[in-house]
Amino acid sequence: MKLSLLLICCLFSLHILAQKKNSNYQYHIHRVTSPVKIDGIIDEQAWQDAEVAKNFRMVLPMDTSISKVPTEVRMAYDDKNIYIIATCYKALPGPSMVESLKRDFAFQKNDNFIFFMDTYNDLTNGFSFGANAVGAEWDGTMYEGGKVDLNWTNKWESAVKDYPDKYIFEAAIPFKSIRYKKGISEWGINFSRNDLKTTEKSSWTPVPRQFPTASLAYTGTLVWDTPPPEAGQNISLIPYVLTGISKDYQNHKNTAVHVEAGGDAKIAISSALNLDLTVHPDFSQVDADKQVTNLSRYELFYPETRQFFLENGDQFNNFGYASIRPFFSRRIGLTSNIIAGARLSGKLDRNWRIGVMDMQTNSNDDNHVPAQNFTMIALQRKVFARSNIGFMLVNKESFNYPPGAATTGANSKYNTNFGIEYNLASADNLFTGKALVLKSFSPNKKGHDYTQAGNLQFANKYWTAGGQYEVVGANYDAGVGYVPRQGYIKFNPYISRLFFPKEGIILSHGPTLNLTDYYDGGFKPTDNRAFLSYQITFRSKSILTALVEHDYVRLLAPYDPTNYTGSFLPIGQQSHWNNAEISFFSVPQSLFTYDFTLDYGGYYDGGKKFSLANDVGYRFQPYVNIQMATTYNNLQLPQPWGQKSFWLVGPRVDVTMTNKFYLTGFFQYNEQGKNININTRLQWRYRPASDFFIVYTDNYLPRPFFVKNRGLVFKFTYWLNN
Repeated sequence: MKLSLLLICCLFSLHILAQKKNSNYQYHIHRVTSPVKIDGIIDEQAWQDAEVAKNFRMVLPMDTSISKVPTEVRMAYDDKNIYIIATCYKALPGPSMVESLKRDFAFQKNDNFIFFMDTYNDLTNGFSFGANAVGAEWDGTMYEGGKVDLNWTNKWESAVKDYPDKYIFEAAIPFKSIRYKKGISEWGINFSRNDLKTTEKSSWTPVPRQFPTASLAYTGTLVWDTPPPEAGQNISLIPYVLTGISKDYQNHKNTAVHVEAGGDAKIAISSALNLDLTVHPDFSQVDADKQVTNLSRYELFYPETRQFFLENGDQFNNFGYASIRPFFSRRIGLTSNIIAGARLSGKLDRNWRIGVMDMQTNSNDDNHVPAQNFTMIALQRKVFARSNIGFMLVNKESFNYPPGAATTGANSKYNTNFGIEYNLASADNLFTGKALVLKSFSPNKKGHDYTQAGNLQFANKYWTAGGQYEVVGANYDAGVGYVPRQGYIKFNPYISRLFFPKEGIILSHGPTLNLTDYYDGGFKPTDNRAFLSYQITFRSKSILTALVEHDYVRLLAPYDPTNYTGSFLPIGQQSHWNNAEISFFSVPQSLFTYDFTLDYGGYYDGGKKFSLANDVGYRFQPYVNIQMATTYNNLQLPQPWGQKSFWLVGPRVDVTMTNKFYLTGFFQYNEQGKNININTRLQWRYRPASDFFIVYTDNYLPRPFFVKNRGLVFKFTYWLNN
């Protein structure tokens, strides 16, 4: 606790009250003077009368000059929509470079125009919209001052029209599709352009190259001639109807035919506060998780992609650290069905955010899982320029236990977590950090049931330096969270330096030193990882990294180093090893792209490990994008393990006939997991935010190629709002 208090005092003492960096960059938005048709043609009088944002600043490869690729942006509004049109001039002849027409593309692999709106003017939360050069849409919510969650989607309209010397992006964003504070006449705004041919990223306001153009600390100001109009009554209903067939061959069950219906509702309590309701939600249309070869001693993390949990999801899922999440929404509804749920989230005023969620699942006799209720309350108070203090309560109650169900572990009668954290973000984003304290309450677990952690980082163009510590009690239990390890103390200092040659093929290069030490409750070392890496970034945007590493592990629990054979190393077994790694990422503007990582060195119990991971891709732009991911691990261990090899192969094909019609085929062969998975998804977005899906899944046991289960689902969703 003393460490947390000391860190908090240090964070508060930093210079974090400075004025917004780009407050002198102002765009004045006016009500339209004539109707606007979303067609990518700049012929309406409204656009002739609108102010023009131009003279973009280069961010990459260097942030010291005006962009060489001109961009001009105009905005306007009426009672229902915000309108934007961007003229993106081409610096070099030929077609634009894109991956496909699929939504929410990879920023670095597409020519694109994206803009960021800080609708609360708090430099922390907002919305992002845009498109690549052939019309694939991008939309997401923004959190933590510069991160974008692309899993979020809502209703809006866009068009991109291509010309020999430019492409034009035009869009209408309904006020009902976003959240903003009533009555304020200034928002944060920035516009971003990525051009692969010139390897240039630019933005309207100056943004230091070490930060993303999404950084809300560096937005300009969107000045409204009158405060934005109220969205008015805003109720959206999103029903779905699903029918499908499935068969479980592995458990010798008959073919099952099922028809389901359910849906969501979105009710705007205010322009900044939203109530989400769901009844019998179904997530069959969500992409299958990408499988991995797991050679770690702990549970893997998979991100949340289910739509209901996403809006303002940062308040719920991002409390804590990547390895200390007291709430993880993927714990809900994985082993039993969700009956219904409700979530109230958004802004109470300029400084306060709230998130309240309640979900109810039913009992599952087959999995011996009781009915469970999940409650999450999050409250956040802005302090200083961009920092905040957050409070969180998570509670899980279990009841209606089926016969044979355990009352311990994930099925315990209750689990409660309470926490407080301080998030630091200086006005110029150079200093970031966090300090948190968590306490859990569980049956038969008393003492050592707390967690405290903190970090502080400084990052400018040349230097990144920081450190993190974690103290997790042996009885700390995040029953609805992701905390893969308990009973440890961790320290993690790191430092890196970048150099920028004035000429030549290298854009930047520099070393990174990172030390990670784990100790048990008696402060005896259990793990140590120390690595020194050197990264070279070329002006073409390809990246080469080399790394040398030393590892030490003292096992605190029996462990199978293959996660496959069922033979275990004993508690207390100690291993030391060294290894070297090299990786390379090719230029993203090429039609043929590839990357690889080679890792060779020691392993547990004096063993050796060789790993190769690579991704190869080719695109027939903009309609077909083919990816092949391959991972190979070869382990050389003493008996009883001996030599073990694991292949993981995952080809993927994305076919995008239009920016509303997608076909994805995904094949995965996981030798360690003894599974072959085929997942095919057809999606037709027949109107904004309304979709028709056909999803086919198949799972096989690789040898003797036995069918485990398969299913075919047809799903229809419709977004209806007033």
